[in-house]
Amino acid sequence: MTYLNTTISVKIKKIRVGRGIGSGKGKTSGRGVKGQKSRSGVAIKSFEGGQMPLYRRLPKRGFNPIRRDKIAKINLDLLNKLLDSNKISSSEKINLEYLKKNKIISKSVTQFKVLGNGELNSKLNIEADFSSKSAIQKVEKAGGSILVKSNKD
Repeated sequence: MTYLNTTISVKIKKIRVGRGIGSGKGKTSGRGVKGQKSRSGVAIKSFEGGQMPLYRRLPKRGFNPIRRDKIAKINLDLLNKLLDSNKISSSEKINLEYLKKNKIISKSVTQFKVLGNGELNSKLNIEADFSSKSAIQKVEKAGGSILVKSNKD
């Protein structure tokens, strides 16, 4: 005879280990023989039965900030080469959006800095997040201007 939608609860007796040979869990109490795992009070730290342990499943973070801004560093000699190869125009205002649009820097870059390595031959209007002092001097010497949004140098 079958009964629908009924659950039968059966109380299962707790296994009492170490209570004699007749119980089937006597002497070594189901722990096997000798070794670290047979001793009381000893656990193998972070061992998960062969499963990949949690500390190896999670990514490493360490000393690298996760949300660090990507800053593109552009030297004056690179700007000069881009002018010579007509990839940028001296009449345009050179800023982050302009450099991304012309595929000079990556789309993931959030800020850019102008550095003073090299010489500049023509005047440029640059709008940068950061700039070195030597870059500002060299651009102004060439007749251009740098508008720095936030200068940390």
